[in-house]
Amino acid sequence: MNTPLLGLDWGSTRLRAYRFDRDGRVAETRALPWGSRQLPDGGFAEAFARAVDGWPQAPVLACGMVGSRGGWREAPYLDTPCPLDRLAGALTPVDAPGGRRLHVVPGLRDPAGPDVMRGEETQVAGVIARSIAGDGEARLLLPGTHSKWVRVREGAVVGFHTAMTGELFAVLRAHSILGAGLPEGPGDADAFARGVAAACESGAAGGLSRLFSARALMLEGTLPPGSVADFLSGLLIGDELRMALAADWVAPGVPVKVIGEDALCARYLQAAAAFGLAVSAAAGPATAHGLWQVASAAGLLDGDSRP
Repeated sequence: MNTPLLGLDWGSTRLRAYRFDRDGRVAETRALPWGSRQLPDGGFAEAFARAVDGWPQAPVLACGMVGSRGGWREAPYLDTPCPLDRLAGALTPVDAPGGRRLHVVPGLRDPAGPDVMRGEETQVAGVIARSIAGDGEARLLLPGTHSKWVRVREGAVVGFHTAMTGELFAVLRAHSILGAGLPEGPGDADAFARGVAAACESGAAGGLSRLFSARALMLEGTLPPGSVADFLSGLLIGDELRMALAADWVAPGVPVKVIGEDALCARYLQAAAAFGLAVSAAAGPATAHGLWQVASAAGLLDGDSRP
């Protein structure tokens, strides 16, 4: 196997490993259930060994929570504004099983918040390299447990903001009077749209003022129990978009690229239309492409560093 790089997208709940070919394409992918919060016996070292088992000796580059304070080795944050080459010049090395060396991508910190990201910076690097002109300016949205709204200018991340939309949804769904114990529904697009509309109509009070309506609608019989989750999803995503507009993270007519899992991105695209936002999905696997770009900038693909 002609393999110049192995890449790890190592978050808090999962580990995804990539084997690249000489052209920077992903030749093989492995998905493992060992995020930084749930590791096998043997911890990070054992999870790493299984992730790359049988793959060639090659430089290994990782991004995500593996570099957090509770990760394998803490990789310091870099302050914004931060271009790609600064990420590549600040990798944290970790001696790993099998005589390998792991290189961990640093996270980013926006001092103006303050705000931090870890893992998303590599996704952004992939999008910058693939679809943003070197002297261009762009707005990016990375939805997830902690959504990131990112400003890019001249190939550098100049600032970002976090919305805890996904985590708030999970807490409400599993632990609140609004969602705990309710059945899983098959998916209700109308309930989702109804939640988005409620956020749109909430005005200065915001979507939190409409949260309890999920229970009221269910009790009066106009929202089926299995559709409550979709209503809450629409309300929270809609409120994130309302907040982004109010805080000038984005403006009507300003293009925004959304990066992430297809199903979640589709929900944001649907909600964005209700707010008149020009949001479109970024093409391709952003994290894998970002790992390749950072490795290239760091000289790992040229054999400048011990595997």
